[in-house]
Amino acid sequence: MAARSARAAVGVIGELLITAGVLVLLFVAWELWWTNIEADARQDDAASNLIQEFAAPDVGAPGEGPERSTADQAEQDRADYGEPPIASVDSTTFALLYVPRFGEDYVRPVSSGVGLEVLNTVGIGHYPQTQRPGEAGNFALAGHRQTHGQVFYSIDRLTDGDRLYVQTAEGFYQYRYRSTEIVTPATGEVLAPVPHQPGVQPTESLLTLTSCHPLYTTRERIIAYAVLESFRPLEAGPQDAIRAAYRSVAQ
Repeated sequence: MAARSARAAVGVIGELLITAGVLVLLFVAWELWWTNIEADARQDDAASNLIQEFAAPDVGAPGEGPERSTADQAEQDRADYGEPPIASVDSTTFALLYVPRFGEDYVRPVSSGVGLEVLNTVGIGHYPQTQRPGEAGNFALAGHRQTHGQVFYSIDRLTDGDRLYVQTAEGFYQYRYRSTEIVTPATGEVLAPVPHQPGVQPTESLLTLTSCHPLYTTRERIIAYAVLESFRPLEAGPQDAIRAAYRSVAQ
């Protein structure tokens, strides 16, 4: 009798463990797969709506007209358009980030704030205490690497020569990738106007991307820095390197 009761108890416990395991697997699938599908759809809609709000011009497809190197285009844009204006940040979603290294069609909306209500829905958040595009200092952004759109999944793949672009109501800001570092979650100095040098007056305009590291953990933070090298106004249209991504959301 006792043995039978013990076997029954073991059977119940086994079924409970199996059920718990299935639930854990379902949660993991939801977290790592379904949240990305939902977030991608929301971010695509937000990017498309923002481009329409900017009322930027239609542009030809890649290959239509002369295409210059990113360095040559930056030099010409500096000559044609001069110093970049300081972007306005006066709405919840105010910019688009283009990173060709993350994919030819990579474009994601940027919103004010870095709380989960931003990072889990519209993807990329702007640290409100940091500067704006075109302003001397540090325009710092945060985003997930493996859930809710995994907007910075490939942040560790940035390399010398890569360009990153920020589109606002003023126009298109072109940044040149500079370096990457790994820090602890408590290293807030990366958000200073001059990273790691709080109180120092900035002389250049930076774009800083921050995310968790390594993948699937929150043990450390990966920080990627880029420096502003040129600007072109909205009516001039996007730089050649992001024309395909621009068209993908503008149509």
